[in-house]
Amino acid sequence: MGIENFITFMITALLFVMTPGLDTIFILNKSIGQGRKSGVYASLGINTGVITHTLLAALGLSVVLASSPYAFLIIKYAGAFYLFFLGITSLRKRGGSFQIQEEINGIQNSKKDFLSGFLTNTLNPKVALFFIAFFPQFITPTQINNPVPYLLLGFTYALIGIAWCILIALFASGFSLKIKNNPNAGIWLNKIGAVVFIIMGLKIAFT
Repeated sequence: MGIENFITFMITALLFVMTPGLDTIFILNKSIGQGRKSGVYASLGINTGVITHTLLAALGLSVVLASSPYAFLIIKYAGAFYLFFLGITSLRKRGGSFQIQEEINGIQNSKKDFLSGFLTNTLNPKVALFFIAFFPQFITPTQINNPVPYLLLGFTYALIGIAWCILIALFASGFSLKIKNNPNAGIWLNKIGAVVFIIMGLKIAFT
């Protein structure tokens, strides 16, 4: 299938996925503040973003992004703005957004959590650059222009990511009931999460 050292790829991908970063913070934010369901949907959204980057890499569009300063800047600032927007929106809420969501709004909130996770990952240009630097190391040189190996590696990476992210969501959601029973803790956690998103947005913008 044009792939070399697949087991090594899986081990390396797992190590990268387990490394704390923006995705981990986002999942912890959703899981602790809004419960297990919110964290799981955010995890699915984030890894759908991984698949999107995989498709872009397979089609060669990620190379265009890497070679075009203007395209890179547009995506970078869009991602930074979105994170900044999430942070400011959370800060402006009077109560803690870290509250267990009611079932009546479950479907709408699930879609929102999924979309937020998807945009957070998709609008991070560093993920695209990582993929076009990482994947070719495990692709046979003669198949480097074949999109199939990129897709296989990308979907494998996404499956590993889903498993790890959902594990984090399940673990972190155990704290959500404590937050529900302590409104003041929810408000402060909301503010901390908002500040983290703003810092992450600024970091992306000025990198």
